[in-house]
Amino acid sequence: MTQYRHEWKHEIDGWDQIAIRQRLRAVARPDGHAVDGRYQIRSLYFDNPSDRALREKLDGVNLREKFRIRYYNLDPSIIHLEKKTKRNGLGTKAVAELTAAEAQRIVDGELGWMPGSDRGLVQELYHKMRTQGLQPKTIVDYTREPFVYAPGNVRVTLDYDIRTGLWCTDFLNPDCVTIPAGEGVTILEVKWDAFLPDIIRDAVQLKGRRAGAFSKYAACRLPFS
Repeated sequence: MTQYRHEWKHEIDGWDQIAIRQRLRAVARPDGHAVDGRYQIRSLYFDNPSDRALREKLDGVNLREKFRIRYYNLDPSIIHLEKKTKRNGLGTKAVAELTAAEAQRIVDGELGWMPGSDRGLVQELYHKMRTQGLQPKTIVDYTREPFVYAPGNVRVTLDYDIRTGLWCTDFLNPDCVTIPAGEGVTILEVKWDAFLPDIIRDAVQLKGRRAGAFSKYAACRLPFS
């Protein structure tokens, strides 16, 4: 059975970021994969020629999905193919591992190996690249500070220094040039399962703020489309 999770997103400023970081350090713990409390994320997003994923996000379509390939700290030894699905404001994610060679072949349009993969998500991406015209669109880079809290399976992240590769899809090239996307905002994301503990709710409370629908992919596409 697919497990959907609740999700809040807030666009915050530098002062909010400092305050929330201090609160979270007092009540939660850093994600074990972080180095000095943070890590770098590089993602390659897919869309079709009419930018369906982008338009559905902007239009707030109730049921939508997007594919991306992702790795961390510019280390291609572990690469994930991910499909994120949103339904009724809740989110879920399917993940499959790729080798660096497989990721590069997808970027290069060499898809013949994909139908024979033993990973269903790889087969699904192949089918949608063939039938819907999905193709790599752009690189999105950013820094993430992750915190976790076991009750409720809560994960809180602070994402900033969001950068766009414009139309670049040279995903595995560490020297690929990216530029700042937008005005240097920080995105606070809060994800949880059945309940959000009050101690975390209080830690991320922002007076006068409302949950939003910020999309790093949209932020990296819209100013340059």
